[in-house]
Amino acid sequence: MKQKEYLENYIQMLRSEKYYSPHTCKNYQRDLNKFSEFLLTRDIEQWAQVNYGEVSAYAAHRFRNGLKSRSIQRELSSIRGLFQYLIREGVMKNNPAKQVSAPRGEQRLPKTCDAEQIGRLLDHSSSDDELLVRDLAMFELMYSSGLRLAELVSINLTDLDIGQRQLIVTGKGNKTRYLPIGSRAVEAIRRWLRIRLNFFRVEDHEALFISRLGKRISARNVQCRLNALVKRRALDQPLSPHALRHSFATHLLESSGDLRAVQELLGHANINTTQIYTHLDFQHLARVYDAAHPRAKRKS
Repeated sequence: MKQKEYLENYIQMLRSEKYYSPHTCKNYQRDLNKFSEFLLTRDIEQWAQVNYGEVSAYAAHRFRNGLKSRSIQRELSSIRGLFQYLIREGVMKNNPAKQVSAPRGEQRLPKTCDAEQIGRLLDHSSSDDELLVRDLAMFELMYSSGLRLAELVSINLTDLDIGQRQLIVTGKGNKTRYLPIGSRAVEAIRRWLRIRLNFFRVEDHEALFISRLGKRISARNVQCRLNALVKRRALDQPLSPHALRHSFATHLLESSGDLRAVQELLGHANINTTQIYTHLDFQHLARVYDAAHPRAKRKS
């Protein structure tokens, strides 16, 4: 059986056995057709002839032609699926694409907000509005403890220990971690707790942060309230809940240099995920160098 026939049978299997949508099957077919055409330029006409080197060469070829790393990874996923099918059919003994990964492209740095902008955002000087009191408590806590948005909205009163300035959070993978709460966040939460009972209309008395309707606040509501506060404070840049978490990590790492501690606070399973926050800008490094290095200290 020729390459093309096996490929068509595989796509048919995705439709009939896996119940993949026509759109998904079309994407698989497009990816695999490109791979098949590449193999033909290298005089490979049978799938059984394909080895690790050929798959790796294809990934490199796609990268050189400007395809983004994420798109190459998607194509490799399609290729792995095909070879798993061919193993099932007795055509292949192993999957030559199994260990191939996409070339690493330019890594996107997380968007952050500088400390001055955070200070303007979290200004409590005019917080008479009850909704604003709640919002400031939420965003103080996010920035203070580096919370994910989903973690923030899932916090219950029992997760909070104001006296010990500690918070219990259940993050990704259902993993629990204990986080410290900064003094400003503690004060903001205390102000919110004094008026929280004014919001009860329905159920869900467990939630720390509730909406105007008396229900647990939603992630969408938090995003909208942050957008509104950014406009109200006339900040120079847009700011998402996730950017507050990124800002927390960046500012903490700049001050402490302790990557392991930041990893624990963020709840990252792998320190490689945390290393993206080591992008201290040159100006910051230059200031540290000028202040600390004995041969760099400037005369007053």
